[in-house]
Amino acid sequence: MSVTLAFAAPVVGKSPWGPNDELGRLNLMTASTKAQVLSRADGARVYDLSVEYFVGMPSWHGIGDPRYQIWMTHTPHGTVVDDPMGVGHTQNKHVSYTGAAISMYTHMGTHIDALNHFGLDGKIWNGFEAREHLGDRGWKKTGAETIPPIVARGVLIDVAAAKGVEMLAPGYRVTRADLQETLDKQRVKLETGDVVLIRTGRMKLYDKADAYMDSPPGMSVDAARFLVESGGAMVVGADNLSFETFPPEADDNYVPVHTYLLAQQGAPIIELVNLEALAKDRVYEFAFIGASLKLRGGDAAPMRPIAIPLRR
Repeated sequence: MSVTLAFAAPVVGKSPWGPNDELGRLNLMTASTKAQVLSRADGARVYDLSVEYFVGMPSWHGIGDPRYQIWMTHTPHGTVVDDPMGVGHTQNKHVSYTGAAISMYTHMGTHIDALNHFGLDGKIWNGFEAREHLGDRGWKKTGAETIPPIVARGVLIDVAAAKGVEMLAPGYRVTRADLQETLDKQRVKLETGDVVLIRTGRMKLYDKADAYMDSPPGMSVDAARFLVESGGAMVVGADNLSFETFPPEADDNYVPVHTYLLAQQGAPIIELVNLEALAKDRVYEFAFIGASLKLRGGDAAPMRPIAIPLRR
C-alpha cells in the first residue's frame, strides 16, 4: 500500500507512523519485503555503487564546507625515529606501522541524507523542532544513527541513455515525463518501497571535481513528486551531488526538491551513486543493499551500497 502525503502549502510532514517516528518512508521496509527481494537476488554479479574518496574530490567547499583530507599519523620510518609505542629500534625496524586520519564534510562521496538535513521554518520531518531537538552535538531526532541497513528492490532509471546521450546537459531539469518515458523504454514499473536511482551521466566527470560540480543536471519538483506519490519510492538517489539542479524552481526556497523529499515526505536521498556499471550492463532491477555509518545526530553519513541483479 502506497503512503502519500499531500500539502496545500510547503510545511513539514507529520508521519502516518506516529508522532515519535524518525524513519519516514523507511518504515515501508519490513522483514517480509527484505526477505522477498533477497530471495530473488542472483549473486553471480555484484555491483559496487560507491565512489572513491581522495584529496581533490568533488565537494561543497565553495560554500564553506571542508574538503576531504587524509594525512599520515604513523609511517614505517617515522615510528623508527619516534618510537611511539616504546618498543625500541629493533621492533620498529621489524614491524612496519602505517596509520592515517581523515576529515571531511558529511555530504561527500556516496552518502545518504538524513531527514534532518533540510527542514522548513525551524522544523524537520514529523514536526521535530530545532529549538527543542538540536543540540551542540547534532540532532536528537532523525540523526544518521537512526538509519537502518537498507535492503530493498532497487530500480535504475537511466535518463541519459533513454535520451541517447552520455550525459544530460548542464543544468538540465529532469521532468516527470522524462522518468516515465525512460521507465517505458526499460520496461520497468516502480513499486512501493523501491530505492529509485536516477542516472544523469554526470559520474563520468567525477575525477574532474570542478567540472563535476559545475551546473549539474538534476530532478524537478514534479519529478520528485512522481517518484514518491505515483511510484511509491522509499528512497531516491542519483549520480550527482545535489540531486536537484539550480536555479531553483521556487522563488522562496533554494532547495525545493530537498525540502519536499526530506521534510515533507520523509524520503531519504542518496547522492553520488556510481551507476555507470549498472547502466553499461543494462541492469535496471536489483537488490539494493546499503548501510551508512551511524553518526549520532548527523545530517548525513557515508555509505557503500551494492546492487545484485534480480532473477526474473
